[in-house]
Amino acid sequence: MLMNQSTAVAATEHRASAAGAAAEAVPTAKQRGAAAETDSNVVELYPGASGRGQRRGRMRRLGSEAGMATAEYAIATLAAVGFAGLLVFILRSDEVRGFLLNLIRTALALP
Repeated sequence: MLMNQSTAVAATEHRASAAGAAAEAVPTAKQRGAAAETDSNVVELYPGASGRGQRRGRMRRLGSEAGMATAEYAIATLAAVGFAGLLVFILRSDEVRGFLLNLIRTALALP
C-alpha cells in the first residue's frame, strides 16, 4: 500500500489519539475518589432496582415455587370458611342462642 506523507502523518496522529484515549479510560486515583464521593451522594428511589441480574437468578432458582403463595392463600381461605360454618352451626343452637340473648338483656338492663 502506498502512502504519501500527509496520510502517514494522519495515521500516526490517529494511533496517538487512540493510545491517549485508552490511557484516559483508566481512571486515576483522584478520579476514583471523586466517583466514590459522587456515589455516596446518590439516593436510590427504588432500592435494589439496579440489581436485575440477581432477580433473574432468584426467579430461575425458585422455578415452580413462584405460585406457592397463591396456594397457601387458597388453603387459608378454605380453613376460614370451614371455621365460619362451624360457628354458624354452634350459634344456631338453642342453648347458645338463649345464653347470648340473656347476656344482651343483662347488659342492657345495667344502669
